[in-house]
Amino acid sequence: MNLFKSIRSFALHRPLHTALSLAIAGGVALSAMPVNAASPTKVRYQEVVRSILYMPMYVALNQGYFTDEGLDVSLKTSQGTDKGMAALLSGGADVVLIGPEASVYVNNSESPVKARLFAGLTATDGFLLLGKNPTKPFNWNDMKGKSVMSFGQGSNPDVFLETALKQHGLDPDKDVKIVSNIGPAARAGAWMADRTDYAIFLEPEASNMEKAGKGEVVASIGHEVGPVDFTAFTTTDTYIKEHPEVLDAWTKAIYRAQKYVETATAEDLAKHIESYFPGVSQAELVKAINRYRPLHLWKKNPLIEQPAMEKLQDMLIDRGLLKPEQRVPYAQLVDVSFAKKVMP
Repeated sequence: MNLFKSIRSFALHRPLHTALSLAIAGGVALSAMPVNAASPTKVRYQEVVRSILYMPMYVALNQGYFTDEGLDVSLKTSQGTDKGMAALLSGGADVVLIGPEASVYVNNSESPVKARLFAGLTATDGFLLLGKNPTKPFNWNDMKGKSVMSFGQGSNPDVFLETALKQHGLDPDKDVKIVSNIGPAARAGAWMADRTDYAIFLEPEASNMEKAGKGEVVASIGHEVGPVDFTAFTTTDTYIKEHPEVLDAWTKAIYRAQKYVETATAEDLAKHIESYFPGVSQAELVKAINRYRPLHLWKKNPLIEQPAMEKLQDMLIDRGLLKPEQRVPYAQLVDVSFAKKVMP
């Protein structure tokens, strides 16, 4: 089942009253205390995967920016956009970091709970293309007739990869065999076992593969596609109505981290994120940060702009994942009020 069908199926079969009932049965708190109250406001947060691509978030956590804003943020890795969205719709998470495409899908479903983006983190795709035995210099035509490991069909990593292939004259449906049925936790093992000729990986996995002699980074998908918000902080329309002060505080903390990341050295940043990457050395973290930095992957502010969301939906339509009449209006997809409030 592709990502679109997975999310749509969940949304159709988990109406709002069911989600609330499950949350109550599981003892989940359904309301937050006011920010800056005597005790911090607890916020249940899930990231899609663990990656240096999401470094500003780890900086905000490590530096206490959320604590300064009166928030007590718990962190969980959902291992997939579909799982992150499922947690959000079922009441198991308050805020998730996932691809905006999931919110597009949910807004086109019959789910009474709608997902909205309220702050951006990444300016484009952070996946790097690895080849087992790449030619030098790499030519995209080298991929013709070869296999490439992607992510779930319909997910942002998959859509961005296919867009990059098309931009280089390759038909994703005919010229390349795209493998998108391997779960996030199994991808590294599948690559090490030589399941495909090419694959896309985030940092630090990409550098780990190079270090192990299992491939070489040949291209940046985000560099090829250009600026399109790849992952964004997402919540429900209900949470926005009930806890705007929490999202105000959240966005302030993120913007503070974004400004810090923009000017801090790779060495300083590595110190702030090392606890989130056990087993990865300081030197390896610095290398990965320096590899990402010239690609301009991290947003400088949390505002998700309309052209980026229109381009994303153009990509979804082009790949047959969204019908033209299903395009979600920008104002329905993104709540810009929180980002605009914290920006000068």
